Amino acid sequence: MTHTATQAPIQAETPTPYLSVNNIEVIYDHVILVLKGVSLQVPQGKIVALLGANGAGKSTTLKTISTLLRGERGDVTKGEVQFKGERVDQLTPNELVKRGLSQVMEGRHCFGHLTIEENLLTGAYTRSLSRGELKDALDKVYHYFPRLKTRRSSQAGYTSGGEQQMCAIGRALMAKPSMILLDEPSMGIAPQIVEEIFGIVKDLNLKENVSFLLAEQNTNVALRYADFGYILENGRVVMEGQAQELASNEDVKEFYLGVSSAGRKSFRDMKFYRRRKRWLA
Repeated sequence: MTHTATQAPIQAETPTPYLSVNNIEVIYDHVILVLKGVSLQVPQGKIVALLGANGAGKSTTLKTISTLLRGERGDVTKGEVQFKGERVDQLTPNELVKRGLSQVMEGRHCFGHLTIEENLLTGAYTRSLSRGELKDALDKVYHYFPRLKTRRSSQAGYTSGGEQQMCAIGRALMAKPSMILLDEPSMGIAPQIVEEIFGIVKDLNLKENVSFLLAEQNTNVALRYADFGYILENGRVVMEGQAQELASNEDVKEFYLGVSSAGRKSFRDMKFYRRRKRWLA
């Protein structure tokens, strides 16, 4: 009588997150605790939204990842950041850019006295490109941002907020990143231009396989374009989930989209303590 050995089921390995933020704690000026155990992940080739009100800790989270925090008297006192499976929170911003991670700062920070094209060229400083390769990189940016091509010789300081935001994203693309941290891309921009910019971000994600972590107050538009979302409040992640699930969640609809099953509510009507009790219990 023969016995057939029973094979243990083969378990698929969980892929390593492209970007992983693990239990980060940040203090400013050795006193002010800003981030309190923030953890999040960005899979390769996905768009992840970091949502929350002004002051929730979104920008601090992005600067922690890009290591720009040190220039603002901020210290990471706990936790770590990994990118492509390696710890990177001890690297310089320049080293991170060379590894494929770039940040577009809140407020765009274009060089106002330079032309749009000169601004774009500054984004390629970490790459040793031939004249032909530089032209190809510019052409790719102009393909995704045709507005910039028509304004290429204009001083950036005299262009619109939307054009400056496009310039800032285009400048980041010149470094050939595999991941972009995008901070408040809709701030101070007309709604139709916001939709145009988010549409381009989606195109870059799908066609160029660029992963995005975007910090955004405009929850409605962010969740329409993102794959996954995290909601920050007072330096903590209070909710996370697939973008569609968050968009249909009653708490999110009521407190971030201003709409609930009972209709639109004003901020004055929100019972903040009940929400905190429900989310953080």
